[in-house]
Amino acid sequence: MEAKKPKRQEQESAREEVTEVAKDVLRMELPISMPGLGHVNCYALIDSEGAALVDPGLPTGTSFAALKQRLQQAGLSVKDCHTVVVTHSHPDHFGGAFRVLDESGGKLIAHNSFSLGMGGHAKPEVSVNDLHAHEDAEAGRVPGPEEERARARAPFTPAPANYSSGRTPWGGEQPRPPFKMRWRWRMMRALGKAMRFPTITDPALGGDIIQLAGREFFVVHTPGHTEDHICLHDPAEEVFLAGDHVLPTITPHISGLAKDADPLKAFFDSLDRAAEIEHVSQVLPAHGHPFSDLAARCEAIKDHHDERLSQVRSIARELGPASVEAFMQRLFKERSWGGMAESETYAHLEHLRLLGGAESHRDEADKLIYTL
Repeated sequence: MEAKKPKRQEQESAREEVTEVAKDVLRMELPISMPGLGHVNCYALIDSEGAALVDPGLPTGTSFAALKQRLQQAGLSVKDCHTVVVTHSHPDHFGGAFRVLDESGGKLIAHNSFSLGMGGHAKPEVSVNDLHAHEDAEAGRVPGPEEERARARAPFTPAPANYSSGRTPWGGEQPRPPFKMRWRWRMMRALGKAMRFPTITDPALGGDIIQLAGREFFVVHTPGHTEDHICLHDPAEEVFLAGDHVLPTITPHISGLAKDADPLKAFFDSLDRAAEIEHVSQVLPAHGHPFSDLAARCEAIKDHHDERLSQVRSIARELGPASVEAFMQRLFKERSWGGMAESETYAHLEHLRLLGGAESHRDEADKLIYTL
């Protein structure tokens, strides 16, 4: 009998303990129910007036109750939270902001380009491989024969708003996700439509300085996972609040369905920018545990994508001119086939094309055909 596959740390369930992970910075793990993840870290930055919260979780009663319980452990209440900082426009990060600010009347900081993405199709948080690793861990399953993988597949990537026909930019019909995932996202969309998202009172840009925990934090704009993603750097205490930009053991989903023409290049550039930051000894991610070597983790994530680009080139030599679907079926295991894997494949193919390493044209069925 094969041993149960352990969960990665980002996929662990939320714990009730509140821990001080840096001077006047508390880590509070909030429960979430999203594919590929088990918790989101909300950080409370304490000062003489109360606290600023970074990423206050989902817009659910369960998440808000957990947040209040964690704050109470620290001798705080929601009314003491004079500021909310949102790292990016995914619901497990911004969703709880309206509940907090309804009670505290505080201010909201997010990037100037923040986009409330709940009105359209929901996007996954983590890469397709990490999503399936989570499913395996939850089920106590080690991936088996191909026919088992096929039964376990869970393809999903949303169509962009301007593809109302349901067709993707690379051609073909928009795939439907399995029922369980479809239900989860339907609930998230319903929550998003029902909630009142507060006004961003203090829109931020990269290079801005904001006062948190009684000291200066620098805003670092890090597009890639989303166009509006920001991190926060405190050089005095050498702390870097990383959001989803740099996670300890998994990689964020880089979707080909983005406003940026080359989201993978934007992600690479943002990783380089983060890796070059001096005076960082403590990285505080939005999922998983704190870690120390920011530059090394940035390089490891880049290596992962470089390896995938090499795989794409190798596949191209074998296939010749081929569709995104054909590349995807060689790049991913069968259980992962579908829209989410196609979106990641498309992002890598477009990256190569825009660098001059590939060409594309549309065939008679209006599908993109790539030649490397």
